Amino acid sequence: MPELPDVVVYIEALEKRILGRKLESVRIVSPFLLRTVDPPLENAFGKTVQRLRRAGKRIAIGVEGDLWLVLHLMIAGRLHWRARGVKVAKPRGLAAFDFPNGSLLLTEAGSQKRASLHVVAGEAGLRELDPGGLEVLGADLEHFAAALTAANHTLKRALSDPRLFSGIGNAYSDEILFEAQLSPLALTQKLSGAEIERLYVATRATLARWVERLRAEAGDGFPEKVTAFREGMAVHGRYKQGCPRCGSKIQRIRYAANETNYCPKCQTKGKLLADRALSRLLREDWPRTPEELESLSGRPAKSL
Repeated sequence: MPELPDVVVYIEALEKRILGRKLESVRIVSPFLLRTVDPPLENAFGKTVQRLRRAGKRIAIGVEGDLWLVLHLMIAGRLHWRARGVKVAKPRGLAAFDFPNGSLLLTEAGSQKRASLHVVAGEAGLRELDPGGLEVLGADLEHFAAALTAANHTLKRALSDPRLFSGIGNAYSDEILFEAQLSPLALTQKLSGAEIERLYVATRATLARWVERLRAEAGDGFPEKVTAFREGMAVHGRYKQGCPRCGSKIQRIRYAANETNYCPKCQTKGKLLADRALSRLLREDWPRTPEELESLSGRPAKSL
């Protein structure tokens, strides 16, 4: 699932191409994509793009008339900049957003069509789709600590909860916890002040570093290699490979559709986190699917 660094770079690429341009039309071929009917999508046709914004992991395109087209790519949705009028080919093609200078093509791999498009009116409509998590890159330590300890969750769950922290998901939470040298199963309300500060510094450093790295990779082009498994990641997607810090083999926890990667020497004092032994904790604290995690928006966080 594209997370904060990926979405930031997507938006920067889109600003160069569609800001100030008229949205001529949107061609949708997947009946599952559009999730709203009021205001109608057609109300945005012929309107000039005035703003682009990130709302969590969502990309919000603001056009004249205070309308917003909000895209959530979920796990396998991807954007591509193509020649104007590009064909939207099934089964991967979902829609094309046509502009005078090109078309923004939305595709999604796999048979489960999870990506979504909402059309909403005004800031109020946009806020309803935003889970409201803290923007860590603009937050101080005090606000970070307050969000982190609002409920007693595992660190993995807390970091990837969109109501607590904006734009962080499965991949970058692994990288953050490795950077902070903290266990993914440490409980938030049991952390010391020093550990919270270490996590705060690691979160900001990891996100900022990957934004800069992906920005450099994209250059003046459109980001096409958006993936959760990137060369240069320390632990995410590197099961049984050597830890870049200590050389130990990276381990993993798997539960339902979720996977967490970690270094036992750097993060858990040499202890392996066994899936079966953790079944009760994971059952209570981890969502089973990406949809379940994203649907947390609007719900209060529960403590263990």
